[in-house]
Formats: sequence, C-alpha cells, structure tokens
Amino acid sequence: MADNGDEESQYRIKEGDYVVLKRGDIFKAVQIQTRKKVIFEKQWFFLDNAVEQLYSTTFEIVSGGNLQPQMPKNTESSSDAKEAGTDNRNIVDDGKSQKLTRDDIETLKEQGLKGQEIIQQLIDNSSTFRDKTEYAQDKYIKKKKKKYENTVTILKPSCRILAMMYHGREPGKICHLRYDTLSQMLTLANIHAGSKVLVFETCAGLVLGAVMERMGGYGSVIQMYPGGGPVRAGVESFGFPAHFHDMLHDFPICHVNALLAGTLDTAAKDPSSADSKQSNVAAEEEQMQPEAEQQGSPEERSMETITATDAGQDQEKEEKERRKEAKAQEKKVKQEEKRKKLAAAAALLEGRNADGLVIASRFHPCPVLMGLLKFLSPSRPFVVYSQYKEPLIECYTKLRELGGTVNLKLTDTWLRHYQVLPNRTHPMLLMSGGGGYLLSGTTVATDRSKPAALQKAEEPAPKRQKLTETVG
Repeated sequence: MADNGDEESQYRIKEGDYVVLKRGDIFKAVQIQTRKKVIFEKQWFFLDNAVEQLYSTTFEIVSGGNLQPQMPKNTESSSDAKEAGTDNRNIVDDGKSQKLTRDDIETLKEQGLKGQEIIQQLIDNSSTFRDKTEYAQDKYIKKKKKKYENTVTILKPSCRILAMMYHGREPGKICHLRYDTLSQMLTLANIHAGSKVLVFETCAGLVLGAVMERMGGYGSVIQMYPGGGPVRAGVESFGFPAHFHDMLHDFPICHVNALLAGTLDTAAKDPSSADSKQSNVAAEEEQMQPEAEQQGSPEERSMETITATDAGQDQEKEEKERRKEAKAQEKKVKQEEKRKKLAAAAALLEGRNADGLVIASRFHPCPVLMGLLKFLSPSRPFVVYSQYKEPLIECYTKLRELGGTVNLKLTDTWLRHYQVLPNRTHPMLLMSGGGGYLLSGTTVATDRSKPAALQKAEEPAPKRQKLTETVG
C-alpha cells in the first residue's frame, strides 16, 4: 500500500514543483508557489488550488484569480441533433449576423457567466450559425472557445513538452532546435542509463536536460561550457530530483587543450582571483591613506575627543570589516568548491573513455568536435547539431581526412503536422520550414604510432599475375 501511495504521489502536483501551463498550442514553465501571481496569456491567477491535484488536469480561472478543476462536460447536449446547412454559399460575412455587441459581452462577463455560457449566448444570437455546415459550426465553436474560455491545463515537464515550449516561444534560445531533431540526437548518440556522456550545448540547457532525463539519474554527464559558467535554465524547468544533479559535472571548454597536453593544474588557484585580491588590498590602502592624514591633524583629534559619535563610527568600521571578512571567506569557500568540481570533472575526462558526445551550439562545431572526440572510447557514437549545413559539411570533410571515424552521415529532418478528423484529414497549412542538420558517426581505434602518410605508403601493391617460364 505504501508503494502505491508513493507511485500516486509522483503524479500529483506538489508545492515547489516545476510545471508547464498549457492553453491551446501555448506553453509556459513556472514553479508552484503559494500566493504568487502568475501571468499567462494576458491573464493572472494563483496556483494554490492546483496543489495535490493530478497532472494534466484542466482548471477554470474563476473570480479572484483562483483555479477550479473543470467539471466533465455533459455529453447529452453535444449528442443532440444539430441544425446545419448543406453549404456556406449563401452566407455573407458583413458583420451584421451577431446581435450581441462588445458591450453586451462585457456585461455578461461582469455578471459572472463562464466561457461556455458566453459561447452559447453567441450561438443563440447568431443569425447565420444554423445555416453553416456542421464542419463550419465546429470551427466557429472552437474559435470562440479559444477566445472566451478561461481554462489552463497543468502538465508535468518532459523533454518533448519543453522542446515544444522553447521552439514555440523563443526558438532563437535553442538554436531553432525542433523536438523531433532532439529525439534523433538522443537516439543517434545512444544515450542510456549508466553511460558517460559529454555534452557541449548553448541551447539554454534543453539538450543537457534531455540527456539527463534519458539517463534517469544513473551514469555521469559532463557539460563542457564556454564563458564564465554553465547555463542551466532549461535543466531547472525539468524539476529533476536531487540525486539527478549528483551525476552532473561541468568543465570549461577553454581548459580542454591543457587537459589533453597534461599541463592542467587543478590544485593551482585562479590567477584572476589573486589579481582581484591585490586590487582590493590596493584599494583599501588608498582608502586608509586619507584617513591616516585626517587622524594626524590636531584639530581632528580634538574634535573626535569632544564628539560623542566616535563610538558609533568605530562600530560602523567594525561592521564593515566583518562584512569584508565574511565576503572574503565566502569567496574562498566558493573558489574551493569550484576547484574541487574542476578536479572531479578532469578526473573523469582523463580516462578518455566517454561513451557518447552530443554537440548543439551556436559556435562553429569543427574545432570543438576535433578536440572532444579525443575523449571518446573506440566504437562510440557522436552527434553534432547545427542550424546550417555548411559548418557540418566542413566537419564531415575534416573527419574524412583525419580518419578515426566511420559511418559518417549528414542528415536533415522534415516534419509535417496533420489534422486527423472524420472526412477532414489533411496536412496543416502552416509547418516548420526546417529542423536543422545532424552529423553523426562512430569512432574507431587507429594506430597512432605511425603517421597517416606512412600507413598509405605501406599498403600492399596490387598482385600481378605470375608468368610461367616455358621451355622453347
């Protein structure tokens, strides 16, 4: 019984969980917090009443911004026979078919009528609704529901949902990576539990979160990041448990060459921190010099002995010193933690036995790919994503020249949505133009002791047919 309770609890919304709000084709990732106003699609509401409800529940937004689970619709009314016309040829769209004005609709809203009731009023006051075909009536109702129904669905975050959310709202943040392309990347890189995967991405952490979700908290993920620190905004939206983050390591891409050359010293302190300390000491000395000059004058000494604010100034100075010491101590602790994380990631990379490599970045992938391939074991897959094919063509040519890889493939993905309805199944009018390009392959072991030129020279010459000597 306890196990069943635990299994059921993971499908219920809890305070502090990260969830995805959905209305139509619009998504937004938020965190459940009490009495926090959430604005979604020009509406504000609170998520307090969503706690302990099941995921994928649809809520109605009632007065006061509160959420109320939507009651199941009455199927009897929908099954009644509808009056519908045979075609729409006699319907004229002159804007006079609707008797209700905008002011009347606003009055209905102020009276507390719900979205379904307002839609019914619009249908009753439309002079052309009954003359429309059944398909046109369904289309009209769907359009009005989208406008007047104040509903929102709360979903559990997943790789597909978050990829659709980013691609729909901010595709530039994820390098226009589509969710079908992301699924192919996970498959081509053979991401599975218990593996060691290298990830280099600038997609707001979406690719990194997808890899962690596929691995299920088992194995190790090493994020290679550019700049001052890793970006993991998308990883937070997944809402992973704490043990998922224990498998995550990060390593700066600027230290890869030093690690390959064996010159990386993880025990040394950051030179930037030493320079900042020296600058802080110099600034403190400059501040102390005018203070010493002021203390040296006899007039100031006499004023300090007379005034009663001397004790207060001393206390302020002591508080400032304590704050400086606390900040310095906190900075030392952070630097030590950063050094330990760097050493742990370097220890994982030094074995050069990674099981997979995933690259999805706005930077040119060729130098990154050539450097990170050296950390893969033989017979391991790798995949590179780019919004454009030209950088991947350069990578493909370079890999063919250097060798060490087989089964190189450069592919693009094509996706089209279909409307599937009775007697109305057809492709959607609008579709995504392109989902980017993928370069995939497999590493193989090569004889590093001999250069490529000698290996080509030592290839056996083609055999010639021996001629038997004949006695004449």
